[in-house]
Amino acid sequence: MARRKKGDAVSGWVCLDKPYDLTSTSAVSRVRRAFNAQKAGHAGTLDPLATGILPLALGEATKTVPFLMDADKAYRFTIAWGRSTTTLDREGETTGESDVRPAIEAIEAALPAFVGEVDQVPPNFSAIKVDGERAYDLARDGVEFELATRKVTIHALRVLSVPDADHVELEMECGKGTYVRAVVRDLAAALGACGHVSQLRRTRVGQFSEQTAISLETLENLSYEARLSEALLPVETALDDIPALAVTDEDAFRLAQGRAIVLLPRQVETLKAELTPGDRTVSAMSGERLVALCEMRAGKLNPVRVFQLT
Repeated sequence: MARRKKGDAVSGWVCLDKPYDLTSTSAVSRVRRAFNAQKAGHAGTLDPLATGILPLALGEATKTVPFLMDADKAYRFTIAWGRSTTTLDREGETTGESDVRPAIEAIEAALPAFVGEVDQVPPNFSAIKVDGERAYDLARDGVEFELATRKVTIHALRVLSVPDADHVELEMECGKGTYVRAVVRDLAAALGACGHVSQLRRTRVGQFSEQTAISLETLENLSYEARLSEALLPVETALDDIPALAVTDEDAFRLAQGRAIVLLPRQVETLKAELTPGDRTVSAMSGERLVALCEMRAGKLNPVRVFQLT
């Protein structure tokens, strides 16, 4: 006899506005507890010292997490000049000091070199694995190691404000795997200055933005008032960039059983026009219900992930 899962069969996304000094794992636990959900996860960690958008998946939405991991992101952050640190943020030990305070003209002149596909060395205090160990664990233990340079894409990098001579606020839009702290480290070096990240906020992850974000406090208050459904976004929210095809009840039944369905020629042509080159992923919808994520091949939709949604 199958063992019954603990919790409720809740499915959907929560666009959490993560507070300062809370780990992503702790955020998942608190949201899962609020919903009494059987299953929960997140689409990429956010540093404890950072605030902002942390998309959390509940139930069937966890099947769509991989599609959000590659999504573009946006950050707003402040550089404090005068001190470099081991962690590249304000919590680290001082590794260097300088009286250099770059002028806004010098900062703006340096930024174009950081836009586009660039080489970046991730911070040693990061979650990247080195011989099976997290880099930040090795760094804390004083182990010497070097992380390999990798290609990242920065779409835009701009100055927002200069509150005073000691600080500058910037905004960045980037692809996956880009570290704000590494950008600040390299920008400070290019300007002949010392600097670290004093404030960091993630403002967007794919389709999840500040406009749809909810604080942990508000979420837990909704839990007390039995109004949690107001905070739940549809499972397909993470699939906004994937073409959707409306299917009949009969085809939805076939897909739910793991069987392929045959497409009409006009459906094939429409989907080909909407798909990006090299991509074959299509979401099958029965009304407003997500039925399956499919792969289109040889005029058929083959289900890859089937969703148990009502």
